Amino acid sequence: MNDTPASRPPVLFWIVAVLSLLWNAVGAFDFLATQIRFEPYMSAFSEEQLAYFYGIPGWAVVTWGLATWGAFLGSVAMLLRLRWAYHLFVLSLVTMLATSFQNFVLSDGAEMMGTGGMIFSAVIVLVGIFLVFYSRAMWRRGVLR
Repeated sequence: MNDTPASRPPVLFWIVAVLSLLWNAVGAFDFLATQIRFEPYMSAFSEEQLAYFYGIPGWAVVTWGLATWGAFLGSVAMLLRLRWAYHLFVLSLVTMLATSFQNFVLSDGAEMMGTGGMIFSAVIVLVGIFLVFYSRAMWRRGVLR
C-alpha cells in the first residue's frame, strides 16, 4: 500500500472502524436472531414484546434489515478503507429512520420498549449519524478510496 501522509489513516480511524464493526455486528445479530426466532436470544423478552417483534410489518422488517446489515457492511468497508462505507452508512441511517418511524409513530414501540429502550434507540441513531459524518470526513481526507 502506498499511502501518502495525507491519506494515511490516523490511529483513531482504526479504533472507530473496529468499534463500529463490533457495534454493528451486535445489531446484525439482533436482527438475525429476531427474524429466525432464535430461542436462546428471544427468551429474554416477554410474550407481549415477542408479539410486537413478530408483528412488525414486512416493509419495516426490510428497512430494519437494510439499516442493520447496511451499517455492518459499512463498517467492513471502512476497515477496508473503501468509500462505499459512507454510502452504506447513509443507507443505514435513512432506513433506520424509516424503521424508527414505524416503531415510534405508527405503532406503540415506545410503550413496548420503555424509557431505557427509547434511550438506547436514540443512541443507535446518534451512532448512525456519527458514522455518516465520520466516514464522509475520512473520504474527503483521502483515507477512504
